[in-house]
Amino acid sequence: MLYKKYKKFIFDLDGTIYKGNLFIEGAIETINTIKTFADKILFVSNKTTEMPDDYYEFLVNGGARICKEDIITSTMVIGKFLQANFSGKKFFSISEEKFIQYLISLGLYFTESPNQIEIVIVTLDRGFNYKKLEIAAKALENSARFFAANIDDTCPVENGEITDAGSIISALEKRTHRKLEMHFGKPSFFMQNFIKEKFNNDLSSTILIGDRKATDIKMANQMKIDSALVNTGVRNFELDNIEYSPTYNLNSISDLLK
Repeated sequence: MLYKKYKKFIFDLDGTIYKGNLFIEGAIETINTIKTFADKILFVSNKTTEMPDDYYEFLVNGGARICKEDIITSTMVIGKFLQANFSGKKFFSISEEKFIQYLISLGLYFTESPNQIEIVIVTLDRGFNYKKLEIAAKALENSARFFAANIDDTCPVENGEITDAGSIISALEKRTHRKLEMHFGKPSFFMQNFIKEKFNNDLSSTILIGDRKATDIKMANQMKIDSALVNTGVRNFELDNIEYSPTYNLNSISDLLK
């Protein structure tokens, strides 16, 4: 059985454990089997539309026997950075309301006035529209900082994929001739350091399982740990890119039990 080669596991969520509100077949059984065997297990997501507690409840209600401390999201990572470095600053985010309210709870102030915006943040926004794009663009033209919670081009859902932060970032870069300064999801070093802290900086016998080569597998390669690419999430267009090569190619997460 493949999973018995490792003692620490990092799982992506969207496209690996579930798509939208539907669990991938065999995912919960796999998680619970590995949880009883592993020294440490983490679930790491670039998605910001819900809070970590929401993802925990969704997984537990689906039958997963996990702990809240097992979950890391890019919301947590960018939140920690902004609270430490930009507390009291005014921001505008192309995002959903829960993300905005979370940053407000950390001591930042939300505004839609381009002349007041000090930080522009981009992440997944299913309510994205032209008005939001123009507010962000005008703020960037006024020298606001340019950050992103994640850089995924798309997000996997039940019936395919939807537009994610990376596509919006590209539009803003072309619109303003500004380049994104920093991002905080996979495969950023901010996220890597967050994960390393959870593992007490010991990555021996660790494997990362995810559906996206440009984030999940790239991060595993940079962290010098093994990885498994599952075929249940996004379409990977860079399949021949050696830089992002996984250790294993799996049909789904349940192949870990074979």
